[in-house]
Amino acid sequence: MIRTLRREDWFGQDGFPLAVERRDPQEPFGLHKHEFSEVVIITGGTGLHITDEDSWELQKGDAFVIGEDRIHDYHNMANLRLINILFDQELLARDPKDLSLLSGYHALFCLEPNWRQRHQFSSHLTLSPRELTAAVEIVDRLDRELVNRTPGYKCLATAFFQQLVVHLSRCYGSSQHESSRSLLRIAEAISYIEQHYSEDIQLEVLTEIAGMSRRSFMRAFEEATGSTPIAYLIQLRLSRSAELLWATDKSVTEIAFEVGFNDSNYFSRQFRKRFNVSPREYRNNRF
Repeated sequence: MIRTLRREDWFGQDGFPLAVERRDPQEPFGLHKHEFSEVVIITGGTGLHITDEDSWELQKGDAFVIGEDRIHDYHNMANLRLINILFDQELLARDPKDLSLLSGYHALFCLEPNWRQRHQFSSHLTLSPRELTAAVEIVDRLDRELVNRTPGYKCLATAFFQQLVVHLSRCYGSSQHESSRSLLRIAEAISYIEQHYSEDIQLEVLTEIAGMSRRSFMRAFEEATGSTPIAYLIQLRLSRSAELLWATDKSVTEIAFEVGFNDSNYFSRQFRKRFNVSPREYRNNRF
């Protein structure tokens, strides 16, 4: 039976969904999966990363993301040393808005884990010595907050985690590897949608940003995100509208137009389909 790592066993007693686990060196663990995601940073040695589908060689500087329920293990370890940053996806949902504008973020945290098998791990991030040192320094500060747990630690720990995410995303964004560049082209199209979601976005603009034919882009986008570009755009607009319904007193019609819908009735139908309540009911539920 494959072991499942539970949230309650790895996060603190208060359930704060962030933890740092150092493996120096990594010991045999066995195939497992977990109820949370993790960022893995290889700090030394070599090894083989095993999943339920494939295996890839690891070396110092490699950094990648493992999602929830992903079966994996490490074999052929030669003084393999690594840092695991365990986190709940809700921490990434606390996006200060400009994080989602980073193409490297979309590529590293969303696209690369799904395309790892296709690219045979060649699209993963490999940090330079300077980038690795900077990443470890951020993790050290994060770890101290999680160990000491003094008042305010959740705020600082979240800030350090986001700093790490931005650092790794920027590093990925500057990657010159061809497999990484191909993911970044799709990620740049996603970033464009995030920035211009309230506008009339033409598919031709997205395909030009991605440098792909219409057919190739549509297929690649759906494989990477699980939805078509228009479906992705609609869901993004609905998420933004929900934030405005909670945070402002603007009318439903005003919000519909502000997030990019040209028809308030269509907006209301799509909103109900997504949230199972009307926009007005959603707003009333905040009290």
